[in-house]
Amino acid sequence: MELLQKLTILSDSAKYDVACTSSGIDRAGRRGSMGSCSAPGICHSFASDGRCISLLKVLLTNVCVYDCSYCINRRSNDLPRAAFAPRELADLTLQFYRRNYIEGLFISSAVLQSPDYTMERMIETLRILREEYRFRGYIHAKTIPGADPGLVQKLGYLADRLSVNIELPSERSLNLLAPDKHRQAILRPMGQIAAAGAQSRQELQTYRAAPAFAPAGQSTQMIVGATPESDRQILRLTEGLYKKYSLKRVFYSAYIPVVEDTRLPALDTKPPLLREHRLYQADWLLRYYHFSAAEILTEEEPNFNPYLDPKCNWAIQHYGMFPVDVNTAPLELLLRVPGIGPRSAKRILIARRQAALDLEGLKRIGVVLKRAQYFLCCKGYGGSRQPRRETVVRALLDPMAFNAGCEQLSLFSAPQVQMLADTGLPPQIAGRMVQEEVVTRFAQKM
Repeated sequence: MELLQKLTILSDSAKYDVACTSSGIDRAGRRGSMGSCSAPGICHSFASDGRCISLLKVLLTNVCVYDCSYCINRRSNDLPRAAFAPRELADLTLQFYRRNYIEGLFISSAVLQSPDYTMERMIETLRILREEYRFRGYIHAKTIPGADPGLVQKLGYLADRLSVNIELPSERSLNLLAPDKHRQAILRPMGQIAAAGAQSRQELQTYRAAPAFAPAGQSTQMIVGATPESDRQILRLTEGLYKKYSLKRVFYSAYIPVVEDTRLPALDTKPPLLREHRLYQADWLLRYYHFSAAEILTEEEPNFNPYLDPKCNWAIQHYGMFPVDVNTAPLELLLRVPGIGPRSAKRILIARRQAALDLEGLKRIGVVLKRAQYFLCCKGYGGSRQPRRETVVRALLDPMAFNAGCEQLSLFSAPQVQMLADTGLPPQIAGRMVQEEVVTRFAQKM
């Protein structure tokens, strides 16, 4: 098979893996070596859907011994198969780099023969790039669950970031849809990577020339919508992964029906894109806004409100805590105000030392007043009287939730939605009716 055919097959097979992002590390070029690495990444190419990318994202092979129900590369699926030899992929990466198409490599793989055999081929690819070609660009490598810990250790010293895909949110779902994979086989290398990374950072503090183990950390990916877990279960798992394994990112992938299986949603099911979006928003609240999973979602409300983003939803449910005086409130409380992010909150703390802040000052700092105005008071604005809760809900409704292409749980029953759809009214008028119904029901629940 020609190299171009392999590249076409294996780059297409890699498109379902979303767990790649900017490098997160800086590494300058060096005389006698090739490439460099910039922390935010430098984009030189565009994917077919318009996304700007800087990595050659490809599978080592899509030949797999596993038969995971949700995977396009499952053993029982009839599709073209291909595999790169380690030197073929290393040479291809260098050719793309020299043409200024990429800044680095994202390499993953199906399981060829066994996890150990696949990891050995991946390690050889990276060894050729690092040691023979002296390539110093960014490399993100996916470790294969079940591989020998010694191979994971070798891979960590060749790659900048490692990731182990947890795939599904519960052990029960994993046993049902991916019986060849086991929860401990996924979590064990996560723990190893976290421990080796911490040890490497300590060694680098003592000896600057010590080899770095996965200096950009590790990440993972979860498929959302293929199994019945609630948003609360997924978010609690995410919080646990961040705390226990010091992950840099958890990525969420809305389930896309690509293979037919009785254990999976039907092929004509739309991907839960809005649910994926809400999970990313909540993920940011966990990492940067000092929220806990138990605050964002409760046992009584285990799924996200499709019509309000998680932070606005929390603020509406705790409306009695507001308004917050931005000239006296601590950082933790400022971060709870919709429209105030970590950067603008820190700027507020600095600016208010000089003088009391007003609305114009908050706007210059970067506060999004369109949302924040309902939850704060400052010099010359706000005071004893707050807007009614219904008014605030109506102003904060997320337009994305009314996009026909984004399906999510509803606050009202399907017959009522259908009734509005059957009115025959223009979409704009029907949409306003839906929004009013949402506001009314949401206010009743408060």
